[in-house]
This record gives sequence, C-alpha cells and structure tokens, in this order.
Amino acid sequence: MPPVRVPLESALSVEQAVLSLRGLERPFALVGEWAGASAILGFGPSRVAADPFGVDVAPVVDGGDVLVGGGWFGTWGYRLGERVERLPPAPPAPVEVPEAAVGWYDSVVVFDGASWWLEALSEEAAKRMLGGWRERLASPTSSSPFSAGPFSAAGAGAAGHLAAVEECVTRIGEGEVFQANLAIRLEGAFAGSELDLFAAALGRVRPRFAACFPGVVSLSPERFLRRVGRHVSTEPIKGTSPDRETLSASAKDAAEHVMIVDLMRNDLGRVCAYGTIAAESARIEPYAGVWHMVSTVGGELREDASDADLLRATFPPGSVTGAPKVQAMKVISELEGTRREAYTGAIGYVSPVAGLELNVAIRTFEIAGGRIWLGAGGGIVADSTPASELDEALEKAAGPLAAIGARAPDVSWGHPTFRKAKVASALDFGVRPDPSAGLLETLLVRDGEAQRVDEHLARLAASAGELYGLELPADLGTRIAAAAAGTGRLRLQLGMDGAVAIDLAPLGAPPEHRVLTPFVLPGGLGRHKWADRSLANALAAAAPRATPLLIDSDGAVLEATWANLFLVEDGVTVTPAADGRILPGIHRAQIAAREEPITLERLQHADEVFLTSALRRADYSPSSSLYSRA
Repeated sequence: MPPVRVPLESALSVEQAVLSLRGLERPFALVGEWAGASAILGFGPSRVAADPFGVDVAPVVDGGDVLVGGGWFGTWGYRLGERVERLPPAPPAPVEVPEAAVGWYDSVVVFDGASWWLEALSEEAAKRMLGGWRERLASPTSSSPFSAGPFSAAGAGAAGHLAAVEECVTRIGEGEVFQANLAIRLEGAFAGSELDLFAAALGRVRPRFAACFPGVVSLSPERFLRRVGRHVSTEPIKGTSPDRETLSASAKDAAEHVMIVDLMRNDLGRVCAYGTIAAESARIEPYAGVWHMVSTVGGELREDASDADLLRATFPPGSVTGAPKVQAMKVISELEGTRREAYTGAIGYVSPVAGLELNVAIRTFEIAGGRIWLGAGGGIVADSTPASELDEALEKAAGPLAAIGARAPDVSWGHPTFRKAKVASALDFGVRPDPSAGLLETLLVRDGEAQRVDEHLARLAASAGELYGLELPADLGTRIAAAAAGTGRLRLQLGMDGAVAIDLAPLGAPPEHRVLTPFVLPGGLGRHKWADRSLANALAAAAPRATPLLIDSDGAVLEATWANLFLVEDGVTVTPAADGRILPGIHRAQIAAREEPITLERLQHADEVFLTSALRRADYSPSSSLYSRA
C-alpha cells in the first residue's frame, strides 16, 4: 500500500507541538534538517527492535509527497560498538541505561516549515492516528518547570581529564594510535520532563540535528549518515574553536580533520561500490558559540549492502572515536573514567520512504535516576596539550548548557599534583571485569549462620535488576541457609541467565602483609561486585607481598581490590565517597565515617589505616603502608 499524507490544521510552533507529546508512550521529536522537514514527531511504536542493527526496510518505490511516513526511530548508543569490534570491558557506569532504544512507528507528524501533516505507511495507520493528532495539535500544551544542575565534572573530573590527555599524547608518541577522542562527563541533578527541557532548548538554539527521545535530548550539529536511495553520505566534524580565523589557520585542526575524513572514507568503502567515494573540501560552519571544520564524504551503496551492513561498517562514528578506529576505542575504554551511553553513538531513523539519517550524538543530554549528564571532549593528537583540550571540551559544553539555562562548572585549570608515572597502571596487568561473567556476593558464615544475608541479597538484587533485568530466585535465602555450615566464607555467584551457584569454603588465615601497593584504574571498579576477578588476581600476583590499592587518574584513593578503605585522623574516621567508583561494602555501612577525598599523601600521614570487607577487618600502619613503583 502507498504511504498517506493528510493535512493537519494547526498553528502550533514546533516547541508547542513537542510539549503536546507529554504523557504519550515512547514519544520522540526530531527537529532541524531531518528528511528535508523542520520537525518530525511520533509516539506509540508497535514493536521494539531486538537487534538495533537489524533495521532493514523494504523501500517504497513511489512515496509521492510523503517525506517520511514512518519507520525505525531511536537511539543507538556508543556501547553497540562492542557488538561490532572486540573491545575490552568499558569503564563503570554511574547510572545504568539501555545500550539502545529503537522502535517501529507506522505513522509520524511532519512540519515542513509552513504546515503540519500526518504521514503514515498505510491508510489504516492514518485513520487510527488522525483524530488523536488533530486534538493534540488544536491548542498549545502549557510547559512545566524543570530543573537541571548545577553541573560538575564526574569521577576524577578535570584533573582526571588532564591526566588522560597527557597519557594519550604519550601513547600517540609511542605509535599506539594517531588520534583518540577523549571526553569528560558533566552531570547534575534533574527534575521534570525531557520534553520540557527540549522545548526550552529549542527556544534558544536550532541545531541541525536536534532530537528528543525518552531519557535523551540531543542538540547535535553533526550528521553521521544519510542514505537517499543508494547514495550514502557522512559529514564528520573535526576541529573546533570559538574563533573562525583561528580555526581556519590551525594546522593542528586541519591535520586532525584530514585524518578523520580518511577514516570515514575507509568506513564507507566497506559497503560502497569501488570508485564511487569522494570527499569535498573542508568548510567552516558556526554552531552555538563555536566554529567547526566540516567535510562531506559520499558514495554509492553496493547493491548487496543493506542498512544493517552500513551501520555495522561505520558504527560508532569515526569523528568521535579516533584513528585507527578500533585501537582508539580501546584507548578510550582504558583512559576515560566513566562509560559512554548514548553519547557519541547515533540518533535518528531508518525509513522505507526517507531512507536513513542519523546524527552523531554529541551535545547530548542523558537523563535517568534523577540525574542528567552531558559528555564533551575532542580529538587528541601528538601536539595536544592537556589544558587546551580541557578548554575545548568545556567550550563545547557551554552552548548546550546555556540552551537549558545552565552553565559549565568551574574547574581547576592547573595540572594535577598527582603524577601517574610513579604508580603502575592496573590495566597493564589485565582488563576491567567482564560484566557478562555475572555478579558475586561473599558472605561470612559463623557457627553455621550466614551473616547479614538481607544486606547482601539487597545489593545483589539491585545490581541484577539494573544490569540484567533479573529478579533473584524467591528461595535464595533458604538455599543460603542450607549451604551455611561451620565457619567460613560463602560465595554466591549469579549469572546473566539467572543461574545461581553457591560455594562454601574455609575462611582461611588473614593476610600477613600490611603493605598497600597503589595501581591506577580510571573510574575504579564501579559500584557492582563483579564475578570476574581476573584483574584483582593479576594485581595480587603483581604485588605478592602487598594488598593492591586502586586509585583514580587524578590520584584519588578509591578502595582495595577486596575491601573498602578507611583512615583515622585525630579520632575522626574518613572514607572515600560511594560516588559510583567504589563498591558500597556491607561492613562499610556499619562504620560511622565522613566521606571525603583521600590522597596517597593523606593516607601516608593518617593516624590509622584499616580495610573492611564482609569477611574481616585488616589494620595497616600508615608509616609503612604504602609503596609505589618509581
């Protein structure tokens, strides 16, 4: 059946129409230059894509005046790159969100700059939706207040970003990569609706590829992919400055830009016909207070290549990864302290009428769990300097933050006093824990009774629900009680499939060593207790007469590989904050302690240092508790 286009009588602005989506199931809005329209709105998908890359559609031969009609609309998060390439486990996530959310919408509403239209892929869909849309677009919906911020740098913050850039430049000099894109995460509290936030931002800026989906508000200026018929194009942005003339004269930005254009030519070459790929000369374009260097690269898709093939060949966008692409993604996973979600993935549609169009999910806010966050960064090359890269990241963040009535946080501009070169990197000995190996809880069994069972199961249940969408077996407490015998340690392992394994072993003697060996691990191990202990075991083997101590890239002490850390100063007990970088230990919650940043120097001069786990407490002498590898 041919697609259908029906006029809608409405005088609403785009911002007012966006607000009319409030209360609907899985609403979305695309605003800017999408499919030649000023705005595309929709709600109520009939199904959700099981495979975010499996979104091929049979093209409509003659769509008439219909611009879009419908199709797959959604967000493709950066983490989907793990389905395309073999990558090490990502840094911890402060908030767990789905890696993608793509739904099938058989009708949409389109604003062509002058009039509103209902477009549908069938007459039936048009009849089903027409009445509701006419009612919604008849009169404006009032806006509701929202609050976002204040924003601050997450995790190791500005100091961590400076250290990451410095390390990346070193790796470039050693030939590991030519360029890698590193980001800093700015986050704050949020209350309200993303629709109100999006409408407010549109009242201040008009990005080329703005988008709003549940939990995501993107104010992106960059097109990732556009396919019309068999012609495919991409428009990588690489090179940013608040001054046009400075950007035009920058040899660094020009070299960085050429590198990414070549990368995108290579990605398109995987699915385009030989000899059809061409790149236009770079141009300078403005966006939200900064200037960007942009090129268009295009080619003709091979007859045997599908949209799924196109996505897999090019995802994630090269302009936000680096070159060589796969190695740059490995560097990102090692040096960044927080996991990327929608940020630097893609947002848009695959339509039987309009083809395919995706933005690069930069200048993108993400909202979940009462938090809002924004990633910002840039490409690191051989002559990058940490301070200038931090400046560039915050300049990029300033525009989107201003659009929602917020501002970039004040940060420390100096180089961190902590020198990572004096401390071994944990990732020199292995990779972060693999979440696919499941979760672990270790319980103390004393005289045949497992201790603090309810607290352990509550923590396990929270992690299982967030990570895998699992509920714990109803009889798990009974099974633990049946397995408990004598005095020992009981290990409870939960797999991704919900399978549970319980193992009871002797408690063993307490560790004889009283030395802490620091290892740098950007972002730490996170707030979940992983079953994969390979990194912890490798660090223990690397320091056989010591306890491995994890510190972030800014020098902040986090925890030991098996225990939470405390120090005592003038009778006051202090411990690192449970801010998503450490495991909130069961015994930790029983100790009255102030949460404050702790450095190695502070640890060295404490009156007392001790570690706690569910099994035991271990005391250390501060005067001799630390050594590092010079």
